[in-house]
Amino acid sequence: MVEINLALQGGGAHGAFTWGVLDRLLEDEDIEIAAITGTSAGALNGAALKSGWLTGGRAGARENLDWLWGQVARLDDLAVPRWMQAWLPEPGVISKSIEYSPLFQLSDTVSRMMSPYAWGPLYDNPLEKIVDQFDFGRVCAMEGPKLYVCATNVRDGKVRIFEGGAITTQSILASACLPTLFQAVEVEDPETGAVEAFWDGGYTGNPALFPLFHADLPDDVVIVNINPLERDSVPVMPNEIQNRINEISFNSSLLRELRAIEFVQRLISEGKIQEGAMKKMRVHMIADDDLMNDLSVATKLVPVPSVIAELRAAGRRAAGTFLAHHKQDLGQKQTADLVRMFG
Repeated sequence: MVEINLALQGGGAHGAFTWGVLDRLLEDEDIEIAAITGTSAGALNGAALKSGWLTGGRAGARENLDWLWGQVARLDDLAVPRWMQAWLPEPGVISKSIEYSPLFQLSDTVSRMMSPYAWGPLYDNPLEKIVDQFDFGRVCAMEGPKLYVCATNVRDGKVRIFEGGAITTQSILASACLPTLFQAVEVEDPETGAVEAFWDGGYTGNPALFPLFHADLPDDVVIVNINPLERDSVPVMPNEIQNRINEISFNSSLLRELRAIEFVQRLISEGKIQEGAMKKMRVHMIADDDLMNDLSVATKLVPVPSVIAELRAAGRRAAGTFLAHHKQDLGQKQTADLVRMFG
């Protein structure tokens, strides 16, 4: 049995990829999840996993994740029959067709020109109806994997970590609050105790890794990355430029923490600081940049059932490939090449 921590990125409906990764990891009884840090969709996935885990173990966690994404797509069953999949366009084609559709272009333009506060009494956050159904007695329990939810304090621009009893419907909604679409979510700040306004955690921690530095947690962290770190082509269209800006900004906080981890690893290996003086993390990453490069912000914001089903399948494949190649490395050595990443 090997213990790991999970770091789950946010990315709207693309979080279905993380659903697939978790579904595959939960099948492997040799892997124990000690802690989860998550932002936005990563926070939803983490809360669903923990609540389900305490209800019915691994099977309960998988069932609760299935329920969550059925709610997101407003369907009871996202397992599109194989015979039907052959007639569906590739996810990239669907993403582009949505992105360039007049309705999506209009809504995108309106979101840049009109504040979400302008809706007055008509304002609604569709995620609230889903998150309200979480069993927070289990989400906040001391038992099971530790859960950390990341959000951004609007006033001071700093990351905030919600844990234990501080995790509520409002703190999860805060973690997923894109300010061009949703009104800032007001919740008690875990650091100051004052009621503060919060935006999406992706701006300051996507997700934050430092909660995993506690001495009582394992050294291995598996990052599920759903925002492409690299794109081969330079964006030229306005929507492509905006999409890449968002990807870079939502990856920047994660890359800063990974750079700090690599720096500590280097100091320890060179003998400049004593072994054990600082936590030496082992970083692993599960991603599918080829698929994510084919997608765009359109399928992050519009949960298309066929795309969600393919993202789940892709997540399961990516996790299966990772386990086939690196399961024996968990608890032993790092598999993410941070030196190359920052070289």
